[in-house]
Amino acid sequence: MPPLLDKTTDQHIVHHGTWEQFKFIQKGFEGSPGVRLFYYNGAIEILMPGQDHETFARVIGYLVTTFLVEQGIFFKPTGAMTQEKPGVVSTQADESYCIGSVKPIPDLSIEVVFTSGGISKLERYKALGV
Repeated sequence: MPPLLDKTTDQHIVHHGTWEQFKFIQKGFEGSPGVRLFYYNGAIEILMPGQDHETFARVIGYLVTTFLVEQGIFFKPTGAMTQEKPGVVSTQADESYCIGSVKPIPDLSIEVVFTSGGISKLERYKALGV
């Protein structure tokens, strides 16, 4: 019997809702490894990244880290930490970095996207000021 989920590809769900509904769903997924939640402009997204997604994210993160170290630039990697502006946007980058000093919202966020036509992740980061 074939597996129900292909672990190499991303599993993605989009549902429209309010910030309050998003926070309720977010609470329900607390402690669930491998699940990322997003909210922007009334869209609630649930993503379970596949192996390919994670591989590309790590390789890109490694390249960015290597560049920053080689250039002698102070940075703090903040990984997939949740970045929020309450009531407006909540996102989790694949990798993120504070550059120069530590801040509540990182300066650089990396998002791996395999398909086009979905909700623009760039708009989320613009709303955060990244």
